[in-house]
Amino acid sequence: MKLKLDLEEITDEFFEDTRIIGIMAPIKQYHFCWSINVHLGFDFRINNDIEIQLMKKERKYYFSIAQHGSESHALKHYIYCNKFDGEYLLPEYKHLDFLWLMKGEKVEEDYFSTLLSEIRNIHSIQLVAELSKETLKHRSHLIF
Repeated sequence: MKLKLDLEEITDEFFEDTRIIGIMAPIKQYHFCWSINVHLGFDFRINNDIEIQLMKKERKYYFSIAQHGSESHALKHYIYCNKFDGEYLLPEYKHLDFLWLMKGEKVEEDYFSTLLSEIRNIHSIQLVAELSKETLKHRSHLIF
């Protein structure tokens, strides 16, 4: 008897109650996270345990993820670096430097709109836009 993983079901479950923001900011991830932490009061830190590793062209690529959120809060925030050594985590969004995923509980529209506005006001950020999880071609790349 063979067991088969239902990747579509796993993906759908991972993206339940999520919101994703695409951000263009031509700076290093540590500088981006520092800016978010200072200007918006977050506490993003790189979490090596959930780093995304992709195999492309017989080579491994590593996409780091910074995490904010405590055990006491259901809503968690993750900032993915979309680029590593000439490759992209989401190749359909090559112009984006970072992806900000919120998950764990439903994100209220007021909170989300305010957050987008506050992110746009940070000096080094050039573009901020919500991404639809349904239209992401490589959304399985975001699962950790």
